Amino acid sequence: MELFFLILLIVLMAAALGSGFPVAFALPGSAILTVGLAALAGYVFAGNVDAYFALGGPGQWLSAGVTNFRGIYWEADRDTLIAIPLFVFMGIMLQRSKIAEDLLVTMARLFGPIPGGLGISVVFVGALLAATTGIVGATVVAMGLISLPAMLRNKYSVPLATGTIAASGTLGQIIPPSIVLIILADQLASAVDQAGSIRQALYRETTGEVTLPSDFAISSTSAGEMFLGAFLPGLVLVGLYMAFILGFALLNPKAAPAVPFEGRFDRKFAVQVVVTLVPPLALIFMVLGSIIGGIATVNQAGAIGAIGAMVMAGYRLRGEARGAYTPAIIAILALLALAVVLSFYNLNIKRIQTSDDVLGLVIALIAVSLLLIAVTWSGWRTLKIENTLREVMVETAKTSSLVFIILIGAAMLTSTFRAFGGEELVREFLQSLPGGFWAQFFIVMLVIFILGFFLDFIEIAVVVVPIVAPILLADPSANITAVWLGVMIGLNIQTSFLTPPFGFALFYLRGVAPAVVRTLDMYKGVIAFISLQLLALGIVGYYPPLVNYLPNRSSLLSETAPPPKNPRLQYCMESLMAQRFVAEGDRISAALARATALDVDYLPKDLQKDFETGLDAAGKAMPLMADIVAAERAVAEAAVAYRPLHVEVRAMQRDARRIDETIKDLQVIVSRSGEGQIYSAERGEAARERIEELKVEHDAILARIPVEWDEKHTVFATIQTAENKARQTYRRTVDQAYEPIAKLRGVLGGASALAAMEVDFTALKDAILSMETPAALERIEDVRARIGAIDGTSDIRTGLNEARKIMRSASPDAAKAVEAVDQSIAALQADLAWRQLAAAELLPELDALDAAIGDTIGLRQQARLPEAMALAVAGCLSNHRDVSLNF
Repeated sequence: MELFFLILLIVLMAAALGSGFPVAFALPGSAILTVGLAALAGYVFAGNVDAYFALGGPGQWLSAGVTNFRGIYWEADRDTLIAIPLFVFMGIMLQRSKIAEDLLVTMARLFGPIPGGLGISVVFVGALLAATTGIVGATVVAMGLISLPAMLRNKYSVPLATGTIAASGTLGQIIPPSIVLIILADQLASAVDQAGSIRQALYRETTGEVTLPSDFAISSTSAGEMFLGAFLPGLVLVGLYMAFILGFALLNPKAAPAVPFEGRFDRKFAVQVVVTLVPPLALIFMVLGSIIGGIATVNQAGAIGAIGAMVMAGYRLRGEARGAYTPAIIAILALLALAVVLSFYNLNIKRIQTSDDVLGLVIALIAVSLLLIAVTWSGWRTLKIENTLREVMVETAKTSSLVFIILIGAAMLTSTFRAFGGEELVREFLQSLPGGFWAQFFIVMLVIFILGFFLDFIEIAVVVVPIVAPILLADPSANITAVWLGVMIGLNIQTSFLTPPFGFALFYLRGVAPAVVRTLDMYKGVIAFISLQLLALGIVGYYPPLVNYLPNRSSLLSETAPPPKNPRLQYCMESLMAQRFVAEGDRISAALARATALDVDYLPKDLQKDFETGLDAAGKAMPLMADIVAAERAVAEAAVAYRPLHVEVRAMQRDARRIDETIKDLQVIVSRSGEGQIYSAERGEAARERIEELKVEHDAILARIPVEWDEKHTVFATIQTAENKARQTYRRTVDQAYEPIAKLRGVLGGASALAAMEVDFTALKDAILSMETPAALERIEDVRARIGAIDGTSDIRTGLNEARKIMRSASPDAAKAVEAVDQSIAALQADLAWRQLAAAELLPELDALDAAIGDTIGLRQQARLPEAMALAVAGCLSNHRDVSLNF
């Protein structure tokens, strides 16, 4: 019966959508009707409303709906969705202010003289509008009204002209900032949690280990990472569009002729180009640059974009009137002043100490005030001129409300789909496909592509993604990132705007195209661009760094970058270290040899012993790395024969586990069947019979496991364990190698600071004898804190600790406290005797040693990755790594 209600759910949804019923109500409506019918049927025929639900019942479904509602609107952790109305406002404001029109006209004049230049200008402007508006309907309509007549007037092929405009208008779905990317990021954040639980359970069942290693875990994503990930694929798509139009124009000049500019390319035209092009580019730079640079979150960047769009609209709506650019100029000057102040002054109010700090704060307050005046002035203009601001806010509210209502309805539909066992059926179907992950992925992408013929991008993103994303992300054989999956789905969803018969971009263009343009010509025109979108999808799928590199780069270079000891970085760091050791092994060995020859006999015994132990461990680092390389090669060679057997057996075991789960569910029915129970005796008996059948099927599956499995698995596991041990040994050894060296450098580096403290100790004795007890204690604490900031001074602090204890006692004795301070002075002088000598003789050599091994043997002990190493690690992490043999 669960299958019946699952089919009913899909039929109701398809019927509602096909009849033109609003999506925002079709999704939750079909869910509510199906749940209600299933509960009613269960109550009537089985005496229990939960009887025909595979998971829980209507109560659990309702609870899930409340949770989803709360998560979308009130949970601070999911504040990504706040960016949606901000970017919608930005896009509609730019469209209403006719900045898009200025861009199209100017770029058409600039690119027109080259073959296909008018079409290339449409793509260029489409990309700019995508990075500023992201509103497909507005972009297609604007370009259709302005560019299509010009292209037809200049004898452009009708299919090429309409296809170019429709395809360029859809770039806003993949070029950030994009609403679909924000929605995908939100959906994938939940999918990652589910996939992580699935992978954790798989690792525990197949290995017996309770904890999943961090480098095998699934990383979540955010809207900012999605924007970064989609940036390069978006440019690839723009490049493909432009290359196609240029190639088409060269092969068939009559279909895309050059359009000579009737005016002159003089200073006036150059000024016009700058005035038209620079503000949108500056807005893009501020919005995307602030995200890429880690300066602003997606929400903050959305606010920047909304305010910037309003300022731009403020001068565009005034036209050529006097003073049109005044608010914008004031805003620019204020921002420049803030940038200068932030560069030279400390604006933290709690840390203001000097008159310069006060001056910086005053300048910053003036600049902020000017910026507020400029924004308010621009907002007043947009409100008064053609009532633009009010209309933009109303449209923003409508669009945002529609998106949020669809999100809630889709969450209700997805919960219903799961309640009737739909997700499990999808998982069984996908995992039963031959070909592993890539077969599953191809089928999912094919389904999304086909759904794009009939559904909007939002329905696909919020209905399909929550169901299939956890399954794909959990698969360790591809070990894909959530960002890559989201961008691939985003590229695929983009085709939904062009695919007949319900491509929305086609509808938008049809509404503004003249009667001479036939609908069939529009369909012909988009075929080439759909093919280019699929080509871009293939390129991104084949080369994951196009998506993964920028998010990894941003993460590893940010202020909150993970330290080199982060477990997720170790595999890539060790791969790079192996290359570095080969290239620089002689230099590192020579540096270690020089350090070994140093005379350290006059150092304290503990430092001397630690230093010698560290050098000994450092000498083992390169041989241990060679062991890792050899072990890794052994695993790769053994995997060739072992992998097919592993895939075959794990598939059988997965099927057996699925049967075990079904048996557990049936056993619940058996235990709750009979007179006075939830289920009837007949259903209980049927469940018993089914359990017996499943047990036979379960045993038959396990019986097909090849007899050599245990032996070959044990052999391969031994080889794999050897690699893991080699890596762990290397990591422990390099940590032991570098820590003493870094410690000794710190101790010797503090020699001059320690020598300067001798005067303070003498003054402290006088203070203890002459000051009141509270003041003397404060002086002791001050000296103690400053001496504690110098490495290797624990012996010197002993006397100060004793002095503090004496002065804190019920009967403070200043004389005894001074004697204790004398102990510290004696320890300080004894310490300086060897520390200053070592600082002069050893420290330069230790600095040279650190320069030789600090970013190789000592890399794990650094606070953060050096920039060059961070970029290399980012490139390594950007490729997907198959970890399935560890499961």
